[in-house]
Amino acid sequence: MRLVLFDIDGTLVPGASSESRFARYLWRRGALGLRGVGAYLWFCIRYLPRFGRHVLQKNKAYLSGHRRRDIETLARDFVADDVAPALYAPAVERLRAHQAAGDHVVLLSGTPQFLADALAQWLEADAALGALCEARADRFTAGPPVRHPYGATKIDAARTLAAAANLPLSQAIAFGDSINDTYLFHEVGEAVAVQPDRRLSEAADGAGWEVLFDRADRA
Repeated sequence: MRLVLFDIDGTLVPGASSESRFARYLWRRGALGLRGVGAYLWFCIRYLPRFGRHVLQKNKAYLSGHRRRDIETLARDFVADDVAPALYAPAVERLRAHQAAGDHVVLLSGTPQFLADALAQWLEADAALGALCEARADRFTAGPPVRHPYGATKIDAARTLAAAANLPLSQAIAFGDSINDTYLFHEVGEAVAVQPDRRLSEAADGAGWEVLFDRADRA
């Protein structure tokens, strides 16, 4: 058994991020209104000096005031209705192959935990670790996430997952699509660049990492 770590956005979910899609889904369902948009914009203004170019990735303020259980329910519906039909088939095929081999498959992403959990449940993955949005008294706040696995911070998250599964990270396999995934790629035994961006593609060539494309993508 090996630990297998799958990124979500750009790896399992092609195109726009799962979180941005979910925000649009909330808007269509009437669960996101001007109050949430205002909180989102104020977060950008308030936290730009702290987070700089990463301020949008840290911004979960559109959720402020919502009950966690309500968002979790909407997230499950969203994954079933919008995400599952659009998953990147080659990545899902590899995930299924690892499941069939008895590996410990975990989704590791900067997307909110409720989205990572919903997708893990749909894919029957063993676990998921995503961004933990700040909440008080079962309602989300407009503050920065308590935990946000992104870039180098994915290494600490992966170590936590490896320890919990009692599996060595040095023998793990990681799937990702972005140059930001190279931090984790250097810590695992095997790395797979899925539809990589230009910088990751160049890094994969230099490091000898596998590159996963659909046949149609190569045509």
